[in-house]
Amino acid sequence: MLSTQYTKKIALVDCNSFYVSCERLFNPKIRKKPVVVLSNNDGCIISRSNEAKALGIKMGEPYFKAKDIIIKNNVNVFSSNYSLYGDLSRRVMRTLKRFNSDIEVYSIDEAFMDLSNFSDSEVENVGREIRSTVLKWTGIPTSIGIAKTKTLSKVANHIAKKKQSGVTSLVGIENIDLILEKVEINDVWGIGKQLTKFYQKNGIYNAKQLKNKSNTWIKKCSNVLSSRTAMELRGISCIDLDTTTSKRKSCVVSRSFGKRVERYQELKEAVANYCLNASEKIRSESLVAKAITVFVRTSSFQRNFGYYSNSKTVDFPIATNNSIETVKAAISILESIFKNGYRYQKVGVMLTGLSNANGGKNLFSSEKDEKLKKLMRSMDNTNYRYGRSTLSLASAGVYKKWNMKKEHSSKIDTADFYCLPTINAR
Repeated sequence: MLSTQYTKKIALVDCNSFYVSCERLFNPKIRKKPVVVLSNNDGCIISRSNEAKALGIKMGEPYFKAKDIIIKNNVNVFSSNYSLYGDLSRRVMRTLKRFNSDIEVYSIDEAFMDLSNFSDSEVENVGREIRSTVLKWTGIPTSIGIAKTKTLSKVANHIAKKKQSGVTSLVGIENIDLILEKVEINDVWGIGKQLTKFYQKNGIYNAKQLKNKSNTWIKKCSNVLSSRTAMELRGISCIDLDTTTSKRKSCVVSRSFGKRVERYQELKEAVANYCLNASEKIRSESLVAKAITVFVRTSSFQRNFGYYSNSKTVDFPIATNNSIETVKAAISILESIFKNGYRYQKVGVMLTGLSNANGGKNLFSSEKDEKLKKLMRSMDNTNYRYGRSTLSLASAGVYKKWNMKKEHSSKIDTADFYCLPTINAR
């Protein structure tokens, strides 16, 4: 029987220009046109279609710098819509699990899959079937790279993105030096900027050169992780799939404002909203928080208005996920750290010391606590069915002028029935 290193097959499924693909899904008119998606407050470009890349628009480039190219070439621009992207990501991952439950969700648009139960000869066809199914069921195009290790599957995926089929398998290729020679060292998975500079200084410019470097030299001059990367490039699996979903230790909700905020009332509304979001998140995972932190800061680039940053943490008497309690504690903290005369850029809330919620009553439970739990369940169910903030607290405000700038929002949310596009039959 062959050893594991020769039979193991790992596929990396990567959604193509994911945020752009999500926007195109409900807007067929922009399918073959240049499209970019912007970061929070429409700051930087975080996703580009191939057509936009061809125009020379760079990833991470500030929007204002690329505006001339965008206007000149009629590039379609969208503000980020994370409710839409999160929902479509979950749909893609559920579709992948149809093929194998051993899946590692690596990011919002990437997942590793174990395809070891398929033979070498059929694995590429399986990749095509996965790609076809994901496209049919979710509308999201993907690229799939298959190899013996996670690092090599990243290389295969890089190649697959440039192929019409969208699938590349390196399984069965005995000598992949010709392939690795074309992969620059900074494009190797796990090699950051500092390590790239170090390798280039020592004459290592591509993946082939790293693969053929001795482990003794790599361990001595770098670290164990770099040695694992080199071993993976040789086809020896050193990085296992992480299929376990570990529960979070903290929950942070923080946003930069669409415009500078000076009034306490607006900061209070933002803090209340962030508490509601954070509390809803930890309730969905059956967690409770031991403590809460609130932080505020002004922009470090507008020193002429004065710079101020502060934070404070308080413990809850009893660990909780109750929105009313977290909002009450957060507002109390905000009162103690708020200072007049500053133009605030950002505020945030962090729930820490998360642990599993005890389903039963504790020593200090009362009838009131049980009623509050039922109230929270009712809020969550209503907001899940009719859209976030359908039920809220008065302290969260109504108009929310402080909200993030989204001048190019598509306003589509597939998790909210009332935000779905409508079709007018003629």
